[in-house]
Amino acid sequence: MDTLVSHSPIELARPAPRRTRQGRVVWGQRVVTVGSRAPVRVQSMTNTDTVDAMGTAVQVKELAIAGSELVRITVNTPEAAAQVPRIRELLDRWGIDVPLIGDFHYNGHRLLSEFPDCAQALSKYRINPGNVGRGAKKDAQFGQMIEAALKWDKPVRIGVNWGSLDQDLLAGLMDENARRPEPWEARQVMYEALIQSAIGSAGQAVDLGMAPEQVILSCKVSGVQDLIAVYRELARRCDYPLHLGLTEAGMGTKGTVASAAALSILLQEGIGDTIRVSLTPQPGESRTQEVLIASEILQALGLRAFVPSVTACPGCGRTTSTVFQELAKQIDDHLRAQMPVWRQQYPGVEKLKVAVMGCIVNGPGESKHADIGISLPGTGEAPAAPVYIDGHKAMTLRGDHIATEFHAIVERYIEQRFGQPEG
Repeated sequence: MDTLVSHSPIELARPAPRRTRQGRVVWGQRVVTVGSRAPVRVQSMTNTDTVDAMGTAVQVKELAIAGSELVRITVNTPEAAAQVPRIRELLDRWGIDVPLIGDFHYNGHRLLSEFPDCAQALSKYRINPGNVGRGAKKDAQFGQMIEAALKWDKPVRIGVNWGSLDQDLLAGLMDENARRPEPWEARQVMYEALIQSAIGSAGQAVDLGMAPEQVILSCKVSGVQDLIAVYRELARRCDYPLHLGLTEAGMGTKGTVASAAALSILLQEGIGDTIRVSLTPQPGESRTQEVLIASEILQALGLRAFVPSVTACPGCGRTTSTVFQELAKQIDDHLRAQMPVWRQQYPGVEKLKVAVMGCIVNGPGESKHADIGISLPGTGEAPAAPVYIDGHKAMTLRGDHIATEFHAIVERYIEQRFGQPEG
């Protein structure tokens, strides 16, 4: 006789985010809240020469429209610093109020001091403790950057990177480790150096007058397991907001998968307040691809909603026609293209779920689970496509214009459900 075992219900609750400090990144009337229980924010970075003010401003605009809520730009020379106010002016003229973050290495203390208009135009400064100076100059030059942040009331990100780690700190920890009865592995010492550099520099900034809620930390590495290990320990040892991302994720599928794997594990554990997917663009590929992937990671985890989701069947031997593939792509492309307008016109539309299925096996069921869905006929099935709206069969489409008709049905549904009543 079989024995029946009673199991407890599966719990699908997502862990709450860590209780980090709540900071603000401000530009004009735009206030982006970071940390605490604010939404996880999407960041990106331009790859243009900042000296080219128009080219940089155009790319910032593209990134912002794609969904980047903070955009970082390189500020590496006097010529670049001189163009930052111009970039801000162009963005304001175009109605793009995304905050700009200045990425400083080596000479940030001088540029912030010598170009006050640049210091004022930026909304946040990124400081790399490993590149701020060596020896006696390090503390003084770090202090100058914090002084600029205090003068202009700007938050800072203390961004540590294992490719440019503070060598004096690392050497000291290596020497200390050599004296241990049971020395750590070299990788563990590297982790500790990253964490100590970030937390120690944050403490130094606070000692110089920065409010703790105006400090964000990051410890960037390129390996998935390394990132997870470092951020778990960093989160355990501090309550500063944390910026997540692999420092060089790679390109194409590799970069996408590595970023999704690392960030998803940490975000699922409640770790992370801002994220960036540092994707190397394919030749000719838009820089906005990294924004779309970051947004998709958050949406897939159920942490944010950015665009309506389209569930589509992967296809099999029952779906030798490409009709469902073409329709799914048309709908997905159209929804994404319309979002800049729809965010204002149809509040809440980003939570819409559409299904475009290819045969009778899962088609009707998936369509019922969506807000609106269509089950197209598979190979050998009757040439009919039932449409489901809010879980109920609403109609059946037939003939040569199924795609066009379904497209119009989706448009009407959006207008009726999410449109604001007049008056």
